Amino acid sequence: MTKLVSIVGRSNVGKSTLFNRLIGYKKSIVNSKSGVTRDRNYGFCNWNGIDFCLIDTGGYTNKFNNIFDKKICEQFFFALEESDLILFLVDPSNKILEIDYEISKILQKLKKTIYLVINKIDLLKKKENISEFFKLGFSKKYCISSINGAGTGELLDSIVEIFKNTETDLFVKKKNQFIPKLAIVGRPNVGKSTLINTLLKKNQNIVSNISGTTRDSLEVFYKKFGIECILVDTAGIRKKNKIKENIEFYSVMRAIKSIKNSDVCLLLIDSISGMESQDLKIFKIIENNNKGIILLINKCDLIKNKFLEKIFKKKIKKIIAPFKDVPIFFTSSYKKKNLIKSLKTAIKIAFKLKLKIKTSLLNKIMLPIINKYPHPLRNGKPITIKYCSQLPTYNPQFIFFSNYPNLIKKSYKRFIEKKLREKFNFTGIPIKILFRLK
Repeated sequence: MTKLVSIVGRSNVGKSTLFNRLIGYKKSIVNSKSGVTRDRNYGFCNWNGIDFCLIDTGGYTNKFNNIFDKKICEQFFFALEESDLILFLVDPSNKILEIDYEISKILQKLKKTIYLVINKIDLLKKKENISEFFKLGFSKKYCISSINGAGTGELLDSIVEIFKNTETDLFVKKKNQFIPKLAIVGRPNVGKSTLINTLLKKNQNIVSNISGTTRDSLEVFYKKFGIECILVDTAGIRKKNKIKENIEFYSVMRAIKSIKNSDVCLLLIDSISGMESQDLKIFKIIENNNKGIILLINKCDLIKNKFLEKIFKKKIKKIIAPFKDVPIFFTSSYKKKNLIKSLKTAIKIAFKLKLKIKTSLLNKIMLPIINKYPHPLRNGKPITIKYCSQLPTYNPQFIFFSNYPNLIKKSYKRFIEKKLREKFNFTGIPIKILFRLK
């Protein structure tokens, strides 16, 4: 079983900075503004050959000034419940606050290993402030700087010493095993986090009707109904001119990065507003990055007339043309409609992306079709295609050798792509057709 280590504390003590430092890259958004981290954010750390999962949490508070404060605290307690070891991060640049005492009392009631981690020692002028935090009553104490990494090596040594003799089962790509990564993407407030919470049957991610609730891209392992994958909840991608603050800008950038790092994207579209220009832009981002794609018309329980579904699907196919060979599901987190079906389809697409067709089989199937429906004459010249092959790329790319590759029409290229899709079932997968001189 994977060992989980959570980083907890009040706001602005450097939890996300430490999280990014330990996993080795900037995954959590870091900002001087409090309350930036809301959901639990998961990442993996390897130290001296030992792997463990790290959890970044939002800052604990006992004052609920807005809708998110209470939800952030819920995520804080969820993290405590699932963790094996807890890093209690404090900031010695000020004296101990009442909230620090409150957090320490909560942690001391747990029957778990707690490390008191005193952060920002590089900024500390009065060293006596450190000893004051010893009053919190934790025996294992570490002084670090999450900014420059001072003391983090000793902290990691102590963590992995506990986990050294424990088997781990990480939800990452294991040796000789492929676990698909599925990104849940779309505009703000289309139901991305709700969908993941429904699948997991728990409040994994914070949900509200306020757009921009999800800020980080959040990964979670899913293993049910014969499905094994990584689900990635992303921030809503809105138009550039509607992005109002730096935090939202970084959230959108992380969402786009999640698309690039995924195998298949499940693009959620609001069933009431329909497919808007921003949805099409997100669709094109996915297509241009050669990722598998499924369209989920979400909140379909709000569609009262089922005849409208056929009209909806037909309209969407017209909007996304020419890449129309995409699975479309009408989903509802409320009624749990088509959620598992769409995931199973996404898994099939992920494995299909890795498929390499033998050159002999490709030519055996495609050349008779090309000979039966040859390219029309161009400038009085007959255009022939004698050979084809799949390139050794991640996404399906095919090269066709012709006597006049520069004269081949786009319509004929679309014809070849259509036949490839029909014969080899590339539904939901962008494919590239290239022509070269024989």
